[in-house]
Amino acid sequence: RGRMWAHAVGFTVLPHVGGLFGWFINRKGIPVWYEKLKKPSWCPPRKIFPIAWSVLYTGMGYASYLIWNDLGGCSSKAIVPLGLYGAQLVLNWAWPPLFFGARNLKMALIAILCLDGLVIGTMCSWYRINKIATLLMVPYLGWLAMATCLTIRIWKDNPEQKGGKSE
Repeated sequence: RGRMWAHAVGFTVLPHVGGLFGWFINRKGIPVWYEKLKKPSWCPPRKIFPIAWSVLYTGMGYASYLIWNDLGGCSSKAIVPLGLYGAQLVLNWAWPPLFFGARNLKMALIAILCLDGLVIGTMCSWYRINKIATLLMVPYLGWLAMATCLTIRIWKDNPEQKGGKSE
């Protein structure tokens, strides 16, 4: 019983690790560079992002635990559903260094479009396994849709930034 609790906590915390690392390595450039970008009026305030990501990472992490648990751990049945989840998680973690670190809006846009596809694929592979886990991913997909639209607008509205770092 204690072991299952430890697994649940581990799976739930895992997404936060990459998110915190991405924030840590990009934290200095975010206020300076990001504030100078032309953004649409519907862009959420910067203070909302850490709150939103904390909630989203917790939901998706726990959802991955539910899938892992329902499939009996690291079984052959878990390869595709958890492989898709892992791939989208890595791409999720790669986006901030592309956008804020490299300031490469085009690569960040390509990455988030691929991320959208991987999240949809993850959810489709999870649906027959655990509908609650799939539903826990819905807010994440919704936030990604907004983030994708925001990335597109920032990329289009900041042409001098399209090639990557320049100051």
